[in-house]
Amino acid sequence: MGAPGWPVWRPVFGMMLVFCAMALAVVQVNALAPVDGGAVPGYAVLLGIAQAAALVVAMSRPVSAWWASTVLMVVTARITEPGSSPDAPFPWTVSGLLLQCGVLFLLALRVRPRRSAGALVITLLAVLSCTVATTRAHHYALDRGIPVLIAAVLIGASLRGLRVARTQLVVQEELTAGERARRTLLEERNRIARELHDVVAHHMSVISIQAQVAPHLVENPSDELRENLTGIRQNAVEALTELRHVLGVLRSEDALSKGAGHAPQPTLDRLDELLANVRGAGLVVTTATTGTPRPLPPSVELSAFRIVQEALSNAMRHAPGAQVRVETTHGAAGLTVRITNTAPDGPAAPSRGMGHGLLGMRERAAMLGGELVTGGTPDGGYEVTAILPVSAPDPAALPAEDTL
Repeated sequence: MGAPGWPVWRPVFGMMLVFCAMALAVVQVNALAPVDGGAVPGYAVLLGIAQAAALVVAMSRPVSAWWASTVLMVVTARITEPGSSPDAPFPWTVSGLLLQCGVLFLLALRVRPRRSAGALVITLLAVLSCTVATTRAHHYALDRGIPVLIAAVLIGASLRGLRVARTQLVVQEELTAGERARRTLLEERNRIARELHDVVAHHMSVISIQAQVAPHLVENPSDELRENLTGIRQNAVEALTELRHVLGVLRSEDALSKGAGHAPQPTLDRLDELLANVRGAGLVVTTATTGTPRPLPPSVELSAFRIVQEALSNAMRHAPGAQVRVETTHGAAGLTVRITNTAPDGPAAPSRGMGHGLLGMRERAAMLGGELVTGGTPDGGYEVTAILPVSAPDPAALPAEDTL
């Protein structure tokens, strides 16, 4: 569930603040009582409760609470100054100073440092004004009170700065993660588009050759037939030229070697070769085939091969020592590929950054209008199931962001 946030802890801090304010209010009322031991006047009770209430209000309305606290501090000093003891700290009592520091601390937590510094300056000016017009000599507590007020503001501003920095860091991490995911998606779509362009180029080459050969297979072909076949071949050659340009751009940032970059795209006929390679790397793989194999569109075979390849790579990286089973089911509607692995024998090595595995498999299945299901198995392993239909999806039915 994660760590509880501020909405969860706010009532707790609020109750703690109320209890502290009540305790300081009692001490403040007693501190404002006459030194001759007489009855506590009503104004002392009202001032003590008002100053404590300002501390509680500062949790939600810090600016208003600070103004009220400053005014109450001046009023308290002016009213109680004639009857206070010359040895008592002035213009604060100890509890009054703590209440004033609490309000300034909560203010510095909520507002910008410039505003909290301005509030501190105004508070200090108000304190100095209280010491100007007095009726008797007092023990001024400025040497101890002013540093305490400054420390309260500095601590509050520092905690606010730390909180703001953490918030900005979280926001930046979310933006970075979103940008990384978007870049990974674009890179995977670029790779899929490059492979599909190879398949399309192959078919266009076949169309061009067939259009060139067709007139020689017909005895006495008409001029209209020759013209149509010439147009088909010309369009196919132009399409091939454009495809070569696109492929040159797509392959320009590819890290593969020149020979590998122009190698034919794999199909299910090379599945045994892939399984032999992973078995040579130490992975235990079993296979099973259900249904009658039949010719499939090149895009389906290519996607199925890549999904199996990526699933086996994930099993080797994240499930060391596990046994893998590859099942292919040929149905009337299409091809179903299921790759499962048992629980690993030990912990896997830490992953380096964000991979393209599951994202690429989902993109390949969605491109064909299919479905990809992944998740853990009851025995602690993992399963990848891809359902790839034979018929191509309607481009108009796909979302705009899912088209290549």
